Amino acid sequence: MAGPRRILSAEERLDWLRLIRTDGVGPSIFNRLIARFGSAAAALEALPGLSSGSGGERYRPVPRASAERELEQMDRAGARMIGSIEPDYPPLLREIDGAPPLITVRGNPELLARNAVGMVGARNASLNGKRMATDLARDLGAAGLVIVSGFARGIDAAAHEGALASGTVAVLPGGIDVVYPPEHRALYDRIAESGVLVAECAFGTQPQARHFPRRNRIISGLSLAVVVVEAALRSGSLITARFAAEQGRDVFAVPGFPRDPRAQGCNELIRNGATLIQGADDVLEGLRGIPFAPVRTADGPESPPVAAPLPEDYDPASVRAAILERLSPTPTPVDELVRDCQFSPAVVQTVLLELELDGRVERQPGNRIVLL
Repeated sequence: MAGPRRILSAEERLDWLRLIRTDGVGPSIFNRLIARFGSAAAALEALPGLSSGSGGERYRPVPRASAERELEQMDRAGARMIGSIEPDYPPLLREIDGAPPLITVRGNPELLARNAVGMVGARNASLNGKRMATDLARDLGAAGLVIVSGFARGIDAAAHEGALASGTVAVLPGGIDVVYPPEHRALYDRIAESGVLVAECAFGTQPQARHFPRRNRIISGLSLAVVVVEAALRSGSLITARFAAEQGRDVFAVPGFPRDPRAQGCNELIRNGATLIQGADDVLEGLRGIPFAPVRTADGPESPPVAAPLPEDYDPASVRAAILERLSPTPTPVDELVRDCQFSPAVVQTVLLELELDGRVERQPGNRIVLL
């Protein structure tokens, strides 16, 4: 979210939490709601009206008591929540499309501001693969890099173990208090003590399949580059690598024996342009010359529209009909839509927001819109 960095007040933090926990409000809609209405409190007040006008009765803001309970649970667990406009929010993560408005952290949040490399790979990793991940993490940590991974079995766990002494970030697929897999309890406690745990999901959330891609985009979003050690052709590690490429981050891969299914994903990445590495020196060489600064995608991060008053003669039905007539499954730039409709940007953005809440349209990178 654009704007100056500042600390959220206790009331603002509660409003932000209520808004992002509302069913159907993801990061992109969250940003546009605040941009349109000026604050989370105003957006919460307006949301039921917007939803009911589009047949979206399910869009009901989370009750204040529920959000207060979650904040109390985090406090008791030694965790805290950081908003995307706050100074402690990871600078690289802030720049990606769909960055989480709020993340929960437990441990040392200062690690989130340091140069970091993501490391992912197979859960059913070979002994050689796990040894490679541990050695890479240790050597990259000794060179001053923080290692980010997803706390899964196999390569992730080996990477965390190798980087415990120098600094590691574990991005969890569930709530900040949920240890998954459960056999990683000791590793969880060690990271909480010397590293930092990060979660996007609500406190107490058990991991589900839909949570893992969301976690993967945070792993790559926190990192200057992503290293894949072992991966099958259809694996979450390749999803993380794809996110990294889309976010403008470098992708490195360790090659493997062609007949090993756990090597086929890495070999495919290399064939498609990822940098082949055999040790930490190769990663460091690949990172040479990359400044530690916000990394932007080719289109740049989407900037929320500036709130503007709506005209008194604003007719939502006619604007909605005109916009729907001009949209198609092919992405359309919003600025072209504004010019062609000849409505004000504020009017178009408001109706697009209502259509998005109703599931009629979808935002895409580059401030483009598609009809669903």
